[in-house]
Order: sequence, then C-alpha cells, then structure tokens
Amino acid sequence: MILHLRLSLAASAVALAAVISPSPAHCQTVAHVALSGGLVTTALPHVSIASTGRGSPIVLIPGLSSPREVWAATVPTLARDHRVVTVQINGFGGDAPGENLKPGLLDGVVADLHAYLQANRLAHAAVIGHSLGGLVALMLARAHPEDAGRLLIVDALPFVGEIFVPNATVAMLAPQAAAMRDGMATQYGKPDNPAADAAIAQGLALTPAARAQVAGWVARADPRVSAQALYEDLSTDLRPDLAGIATPITLIYPWSPLNPKERAEPLYRAAYAKAPHITVVAVADSGHFVMLDQPAAFSAAVDAFLR
Repeated sequence: MILHLRLSLAASAVALAAVISPSPAHCQTVAHVALSGGLVTTALPHVSIASTGRGSPIVLIPGLSSPREVWAATVPTLARDHRVVTVQINGFGGDAPGENLKPGLLDGVVADLHAYLQANRLAHAAVIGHSLGGLVALMLARAHPEDAGRLLIVDALPFVGEIFVPNATVAMLAPQAAAMRDGMATQYGKPDNPAADAAIAQGLALTPAARAQVAGWVARADPRVSAQALYEDLSTDLRPDLAGIATPITLIYPWSPLNPKERAEPLYRAAYAKAPHITVVAVADSGHFVMLDQPAAFSAAVDAFLR
C-alpha cells in the first residue's frame, strides 16, 4: 500500500487540478431482489449486499470506488462450499449514492452489514476486506465481534495516514483530508477524464489488464461518495483499538520493486503490532489490487485463511 496509495492519491490531486448507529426502523428499509443463478441482492441505505451459495458465511468487502466485481474471480470457487456475501457501497459501481452523501458513511456501512448478518443469522463469518473494505472489516470486528469469526485484511492499515507521515495523527492530517475530499467532490457532474482514471489505476495495479479494470471502476464511482469515503478513511484511527480486537486477523500486503519488501514489511508489522492474533502474508510482484495482479497467489492465501 505504501507507495501504491501515495501514487494514486497524487494522481487524484493532479486530475483535480486538471479538469451513526441506525434505529430499529433501519432494518425495515431492506429490499430483496432475486436475480438469476440464485443470487439475491439486498438494498440498504449505505450498501447493497449480494448473496449466493450455501454453507458457512464469507463476507467480501471491496475498497474505495470499487464495485463487487473486484471479487468476480473469487466468488464462484467460494460459493461451492460457503454462503458468499458481497458488499458494495452505494455510489460505487454506477449505483445511486443512497445515504452516502453525508458524514457517517463508514459507520452506516458497518451498521447495514451488521443488520444484514443479524437478520440472516450469519454469525462468526469469515470477513475479507480490501483497502477501505479492510478498515470496515476491522470496524465491524470492533463493534460487533459476534459477526466476525476471523478477518482477512488485504492491503489496509488501521490508520491509512501512516503512509503519509510516520506516527501521524488524525488531527495532523485533517486539513489535507478535507482538501482532498472537497476537491474530489467537485468532479461530480463533469465529463469523465480517462487520462486521470488511468493515472490513478497506474498507482494501484501493476498489470495492464488490472489497470484497465481499476480505471473503469474509478470512472463509474460517484466522486462525491468516493470523496466522503476517502475523508472518513483518513479520519479513522483504529490503532488504539487493535489490542481489544480478539478476532484473528490475517494480513495480506503486496510488495514489488516500486514498493520493496524491506520497506513495506516493517510498516505493516508495526501497524498491527498490538493485534493479539495476527498472521502476515506477503505477496510479491503486486500492486494494491492483489487479487488482480496476482490472482493465483491471492487464491492460495484465501484458501489458507479459510483452512
């Protein structure tokens, strides 16, 4: 994540220059839509949730600006033996923003996911979260430990601000976070900038095919939702809470010549040092989107995590 996210956020800045917990009634807003192939989608204020397969539950949460298609290669295999629940934040993947145009987006995502798991009696799920989705997974385990039996965090930190300044605080980065939010949100309603999308993707993936996918996802995301989600990501620091998260955590981090292992591993291990149950897995020759750059290595890591 270290250099990959720095490059992505820097590209976002260049592109911009160029161009609460719910009440009980919250659960009553659920809408179920049956789709082909046994897939059922549930619409909630902050997320939509698709479910397929039977067996012990696995929850998949994508990252910033990413749709559930991030897990397209993962779901079919997992659904053979598991009930696979894929989350998509409203406003990503071309969806309407729902309730995600105001503060409390991440808390709302956690509340919606908890409500869904409770309503469907899916306790102790294996939760897999990428990037922003990894932060959401940690937040879920902190707030509702009965929901998460184990976590697989894919290239996420308990406080993403550490990629900018070691030992940074939320207050230290608040002006920068607000400026990034406000600048990104101004892109709403303007024509898409494919060059800017490609520049962002180049900082997040290594292979051409992966970069093309990521650029497409960035183009489809509502920039107002991406802006608010990014701001809340930069404003959330779970480092003080790690010691209290008893849920076992497996962390996948990528490294490459752009982000050498000798630089990356100390940061990740230090960031999660207070987690009582942590396993660290490195994936070589990969950018931030590990599941796209190194699908075989990612699949093997998921298999090991589930075993």
